[in-house]
Amino acid sequence: MMQLRVLGCSGGIGAGLRTTAMLLDQDILIDAGTGVGDLTLEAMSRIDHVFLTHSHLDHVTSLPFLLDSVGAMRDRPVTVYALPETIATLREHLFNWKLWPDFTQIPNPDHPFLRFKVIHTGQPVELDGRRITALPARHVVPAVGYLLDSGESSLAFSGDTIDCPEFWDALNQVENLRHLIIEVSFADEENGIAHASRHYYPSLLAEQLPRLLKQAEIYITHLGPGDQPRIMAEILAKVHGTAPRMLAHGQLFEF
Repeated sequence: MMQLRVLGCSGGIGAGLRTTAMLLDQDILIDAGTGVGDLTLEAMSRIDHVFLTHSHLDHVTSLPFLLDSVGAMRDRPVTVYALPETIATLREHLFNWKLWPDFTQIPNPDHPFLRFKVIHTGQPVELDGRRITALPARHVVPAVGYLLDSGESSLAFSGDTIDCPEFWDALNQVENLRHLIIEVSFADEENGIAHASRHYYPSLLAEQLPRLLKQAEIYITHLGPGDQPRIMAEILAKVHGTAPRMLAHGQLFEF
């Protein structure tokens, strides 16, 4: 069995709001948004693996602070798994000695605080009996979602995406799917912004959900700060046959 704790699930920040980060068991992060900062130093020091959906700041912002805070407390590097394009962006624009030190070279190249590992869509990573597979996504930068499979059941996370037929096709191949966390960032009246930035809005989610042929509990994440009640009301008014719930900070899944 796996445990997933939601550290952050908001599309922005504010009192009580944290951006996307989820802690899988005690040693894996799915994205590294501002929610990571609520962990203790001891809890952060136990994180061995970070799976990134894409390079946007709200999903990676705590990664450099995590490494700076606990890198010296660890005896091995933190491994960050991501698409090659995401890794290239982090190398060029974040860990570049200008915005932040290059922790693949600190304290020295043979024993760094950080190492990158390239993943590709559909490629599973096995970690102590846990299988994590990158799922297709369609965003303004190269992006993936993730399927987290304990062997007994699975949880799927869309990451940031707009309608992506390949995502639904991949989920329909999962025999043990139990939970789906999917993003909806904008209300319907902001559908122009949603399309430009490649995010879901309620009407589009209602159009796409019938593509899912599996039964699963559905949770909505990445809602715009201050717009959560309106977006959820629009979703519930438009989505039929299921009742999506808003993902909550601190929520715990066992699967």
